[in-house]
Amino acid sequence: MAKFLIGTVPVIGHITPILPIARMLCERGHEVRWYTGSRFRAKVEATGARFVPVKAAPDVDGADLDAFFPERRRLRGLAQLRYDMKHIFMDAAVGQVKDCEEILQEFPADVLLADSAFAGADILHERGGPPWAIFNSMPVTLSSRDTAPFGLGLPPSSSLPGRLRNSLLQTLMVDVLLRDTTVHRDSIRQSLGVPAQGRFMMDAALSPYLYLQGTVPSFEYPRSDLAPQVHFIGPMRPEPPADFTPPAWWEDLKSGRPVVHVTQGTVSTEPDQLLVPTLKALAHDDVLVVATTGGRPVKELGLRSLPDNARVETFIPHAHLLPRVDVMVTNGGYNGVQVALAHGVPLVAAGASEDKPEVCARVAWAGVGVNLRSARPGKARIRKAVWQVLREPRYRKHAQRFAEEFARHDAPLEAARLLEQLASTQKPVLTHRGH
Repeated sequence: MAKFLIGTVPVIGHITPILPIARMLCERGHEVRWYTGSRFRAKVEATGARFVPVKAAPDVDGADLDAFFPERRRLRGLAQLRYDMKHIFMDAAVGQVKDCEEILQEFPADVLLADSAFAGADILHERGGPPWAIFNSMPVTLSSRDTAPFGLGLPPSSSLPGRLRNSLLQTLMVDVLLRDTTVHRDSIRQSLGVPAQGRFMMDAALSPYLYLQGTVPSFEYPRSDLAPQVHFIGPMRPEPPADFTPPAWWEDLKSGRPVVHVTQGTVSTEPDQLLVPTLKALAHDDVLVVATTGGRPVKELGLRSLPDNARVETFIPHAHLLPRVDVMVTNGGYNGVQVALAHGVPLVAAGASEDKPEVCARVAWAGVGVNLRSARPGKARIRKAVWQVLREPRYRKHAQRFAEEFARHDAPLEAARLLEQLASTQKPVLTHRGH
């Protein structure tokens, strides 16, 4: 049996998708240790893995980054992206390497499995650590001649004019607007005794050994130059919790009215962005609106009273709710979108931070929903989009096609087998694209 060390940044969206992989590795008899933030100890240990706490790296609360990085509050758009890349993710590499090297002295892992924001993975390997694999819990961030730079939310194009557009935008984004992030990354590498690379952070996340992508190729832009170590394994679908107690209104889901689920996700949880506008937009329509606040108290919605057709909870397991939903209104969280499609639920997507513009763009490109291209869409736009998705069968048809495609994958098992191959061979695990 092999030894696996998992390293993840302490952000729920980067940890949740890896939980099933850790559980599968443990069930298959491997020894697994997981290095991450203290808030996730219980989740890690529930998989059977041994939890190892962050010590030298910042043990931040990914749900409230502004509290740990107060200067981030005044930044928006590109400035915030630049700050996040440098000071939240890249700077953490120093502590990650120190902590993981201590772990490896006592636990000589055969493979390091990291999430795509874990900036110390490649440095650790170059300093003598084990082969490293990446699990990417976002849309593919890698540069390609067939796509615009990640973050712009533009559709792909492999035509000659399209590739020219892509190249020019890539040069502008990487070599001009975000050049300082590459310089910053190289300075960290050199401080840790490894050479500068001049590689953009998002491309540097491509492990030469194994890169696991938690979706299917149909949800990702086609790339003629996609690296052969990239494997699409399907989405990580959460298991229904055994202790779920339905709320008192649960039978209302059987009323015959279309069910609209609105979620603000677990990171950008400001209710005024999407939750409240959706509740107001549909307040007088013949639908049942089920809203979840991402953990915020319902009273923080700031409404004097809820619309008669609204049901609001802090959290409802998607595995129980989504089979009863006709359309989901989402801020574009990648994992939530994948789970909705796994249930054949079409989407109305509205997000403008983190990776959300790219997720929302793919929702529209794949034909499974409407992209509102805003984090704060107006009530009229939300209502129009919801009814467009409800009335036009093509959205549900496309979403159900994804559900069928997803069902052909067992993501935790596929990931475990690929990781086992890497552990046994210590060589890159390539798809047919490498032949």
